[in-house]
Amino acid sequence: MPKEISPDDQLTASRLVALRKARGMTQSRVAGVLGVTFQQIQKYERGLNRIGPDRLSKLAALLEVPISAFFDELAGEHDPGFGLSTLLAPEGATDLVRAYAGIANPDNQREALALVRSLTRIR
Repeated sequence: MPKEISPDDQLTASRLVALRKARGMTQSRVAGVLGVTFQQIQKYERGLNRIGPDRLSKLAALLEVPISAFFDELAGEHDPGFGLSTLLAPEGATDLVRAYAGIANPDNQREALALVRSLTRIR
């Protein structure tokens, strides 16, 4: 009988994928830092294996985020339509975020945001 993946495990897994991709890291690189195989990282990212506290702490340090980045949505209602992993899922989304973060001038950041909002009609 296959193991059932809890919504909390799935959310943590999808956050790991999104954060790793946002940093431009491969599964092999993450695996090397944690001292596990890339196949283990694949299991973590599918929610098949739970991530222990020690490894979660190492992942947070590697990805330069607080541990809470893996759990932000766990305290409230699960909304599969609005989460970090959902927002970063479309092709090019992580590239867009990286490019925006690379804009040093705050005025240019505001202009870039205004342009993207005008293209999507988001206010």
